[in-house]
Amino acid sequence: MNYDEFAFFNQQLAAMLREGIPLEGALKELGAGMRGGPLRAEVQQLEADLARGTPLKEALARRSLPDLYRRMLEIGARSNDLPGVLTLLADHYHRANALWTRLKGLMVYPLIVILLSLGLTVLISLNFNRFLSRITHDLGTQPSLAASPTAIWMPPVVLALAAILGVAAACIPSWRACLRWRLPAFRDASLAQLASAMTLMLKNGATLPQALVFAEALESGTPAAKTLARWRQLVEAGQGKPAAWTGDTRPFPPLFLWLVQKGGEDLAAGFRKAAEIYQARASYRIEMALYGALPVSILLLGQMILWQAFPLVRTMTWMMNMLGSDTGVGGD
Repeated sequence: MNYDEFAFFNQQLAAMLREGIPLEGALKELGAGMRGGPLRAEVQQLEADLARGTPLKEALARRSLPDLYRRMLEIGARSNDLPGVLTLLADHYHRANALWTRLKGLMVYPLIVILLSLGLTVLISLNFNRFLSRITHDLGTQPSLAASPTAIWMPPVVLALAAILGVAAACIPSWRACLRWRLPAFRDASLAQLASAMTLMLKNGATLPQALVFAEALESGTPAAKTLARWRQLVEAGQGKPAAWTGDTRPFPPLFLWLVQKGGEDLAAGFRKAAEIYQARASYRIEMALYGALPVSILLLGQMILWQAFPLVRTMTWMMNMLGSDTGVGGD
């Protein structure tokens, strides 16, 4: 789902609800004005269910909407502040869209460089291998080991393996979840999104155990789930304040827990501060990585080309030596 479009939809929906338009009518009007796509289909089906008298909780459960969104709408309906919750959700998804769009750029750019480099090295390898075979056939002898097919094809093989690993890391959910909490920029973005989700839930009436249970479900299968489960167990055992959350906190850094603790009794404020700090850290690291990606990729591509050019130089040197030897023999 396009988070930017989703954020704009929630802003419009909140404004219409504040003007007194019923939820079903607002959804119908917004759905009619949206372009075709998954979001429009979900909105129209949600409006149809509500028009038939289906309770909001049950209607939301049938829709393929983000888990956090469904939970927050239920909280907003119970607290009679649906427009306020929708506004907070719009801000949340707008920030998420800005952050993850940059992260996708950080993932896509190196992959494009790898694929282009792979195509270039394969082209060089094919042409050089054809040239080497012709030389070997014409002269009836084998060039030096430096110009062997292994040396020629090593760069494209290495690049192909890197491309396969990159695609696997982006497409396999378990790999993606694992790397998301280990790579610095992605980890900071994940911390910011988790803290933002906790802030939303705590500000709108959810208790700390409820928020932790939901956060644990959101991060199921990631390294963060185990730590969230332990924090929930501590809360259930009567250690409800983050100051009592001791022991191993990985992958949550000490700074994250310290920022939450600084909120004191207002845990929502502590998580909000953590979300702001780690969103800024993630943006900074993404900027640095993007600025560094271009020169690093150029250096790597140049190294690969030099790697393939070295056997060519060795072969040309070998040919010149052979020709020089033949000329010397003929002169005698």
